[in-house]
Amino acid sequence: MSLLRGGLIQMALKASTEEEPETIRQAMLEAHLPYIAEAAKKGVQVLCFQEVFTQPYFCPSQDRKWYAAAEPIPDGPTTRRLQEEARKHQMVIVVPIYEEAMTGVYYNTAAVLDADGTYLGKYRKTHIPQVAGFWEKFFFKPGSTDWPVFSTRYGKIGVYICYDRHFPEGWRALALNGAEYIVNPSATVAGLSEYLWKLEQPASAVANGCYIGAINRVGWEAPWNIGEFYGQSYFVNPRGQIEAEASRDQDELLVHDMDMDLVREVRNTWQFFRDRRPETYGPLTEV
Repeated sequence: MSLLRGGLIQMALKASTEEEPETIRQAMLEAHLPYIAEAAKKGVQVLCFQEVFTQPYFCPSQDRKWYAAAEPIPDGPTTRRLQEEARKHQMVIVVPIYEEAMTGVYYNTAAVLDADGTYLGKYRKTHIPQVAGFWEKFFFKPGSTDWPVFSTRYGKIGVYICYDRHFPEGWRALALNGAEYIVNPSATVAGLSEYLWKLEQPASAVANGCYIGAINRVGWEAPWNIGEFYGQSYFVNPRGQIEAEASRDQDELLVHDMDMDLVREVRNTWQFFRDRRPETYGPLTEV
């Protein structure tokens, strides 16, 4: 049995949204450090945080203040600090933060750091919602990073971010590019999405014969109060079975061992990749 020990950290906001983004960044980073250390003690090999983990989910606003929350990747302070943690603990870390590519061009991004602290690359959120309470196009340019899969010390890792999860094409592209474990850092609130939270990602795990780690933040974030971030981060296996799940409302490190031999077993049982008919799918890209 080939085991991959994953870790997911879900957390409530640790500073007032009235504070400046730099102050909030420092508070959130400091709050995560003990959980990173705990993950290391528990032998976590691949660790991931929630979407834009150093900030509130500021997209209910359209306040230019939050542009100051963006930082370069890999040369910004958060990536550099977490490279130190990755190297110190020999741990792969997926770092979802607000990226500044240049002044006025910002992405919702996750940097991937290998277990020796090496920056392997990044994924930029592809699908950007623009609906009441989720004005993401005000803050984020859609990414176009060609579905990267990162060959880390411990396995082939893909990243898909929050709203992306509603689109099956990206899951398939990541799996076809070799991903066996895909993380989905999110910020999603109670309401319509809660039912889908435990429907879409298990279905995507089945369709692509992979493990998925789904991460969501917890709590309420004033002044917007668009709803409760309902946590329930989880690991789901290639058969669509949720193997481990975090609480609804607590800061938590969820640790779980994934049997990566199951990826091969499931893919050899359900020959979805063999039986695909991409030559018939052309009209899907023409609508």
